[in-house]
Amino acid sequence: MSDWNASIIEEFRANGGKVGGPFQGASLLLLHTKGARTGADRVHPLMYQAKGEDVVIFASYAGAPTHPAWFHNLVADPEVRVEIGDDTVAMRARVAEGTERDELWERQKQLAPGFADYEAKTTRQIPVVVLERTSE
Repeated sequence: MSDWNASIIEEFRANGGKVGGPFQGASLLLLHTKGARTGADRVHPLMYQAKGEDVVIFASYAGAPTHPAWFHNLVADPEVRVEIGDDTVAMRARVAEGTERDELWERQKQLAPGFADYEAKTTRQIPVVVLERTSE
């Protein structure tokens, strides 16, 4: 894990899910995945969008030409845990498709205009992932 992510995770946990800097005021969560090749536990700080009891995350990777590693991990194993504020919740990931994907993506660009910049930087379609609560 990068020092950048480690410091965000530490600040998130110390402040009940709140962080400063570029993420100040943003809806931020910690996504727990298992490495697709290694099986190692991974934690990723990500901005999210609420969708009822579910949450939506975006594999933007700041507009990089490839998907982020966490996206490959949750496609390989969609059972994840998510820290939101002081709560940890078991969830199942699914990639949104079609109209659902487009509506969630457009809403995210309105909520956080930087995502439009990420879209402009890449030729790939940025995956939109819905995390649905499970009964764990």
